[in-house]
Amino acid sequence: MLVYRGVGVLCVGLATAGVFLPLMPTTVFLLIALWAFAKGSPEWAERVRRHPRLGPFVREWEERRAIPRRAKVLAVGMMSGSLAILWFASHRPILTLAVGAILLAVSGYIVTRPSA
Repeated sequence: MLVYRGVGVLCVGLATAGVFLPLMPTTVFLLIALWAFAKGSPEWAERVRRHPRLGPFVREWEERRAIPRRAKVLAVGMMSGSLAILWFASHRPILTLAVGAILLAVSGYIVTRPSA
């Protein structure tokens, strides 16, 4: 129980940082926090859902599996930038192609989710 609460608190802290730092994901950490709180403290999970700043991200995902448009753009942009860096820095084309295929699949998943 305490371990789950600890993971939840840590993830809420990281999600809060993600609200202010453009490179930090918010929703992912909130979903992990909700999972942990559901195991260790359901009332804390409900507090996250009701939070005025963080709650809307979570509720949109739970209700519609929706991702905010800004988050989609940032995620796909960062993955594209990472792949470009790997392309120029790596001397292993197979590795670059494999990572590119994975990032393409993840980008496709993100883009096909409804926008919040």
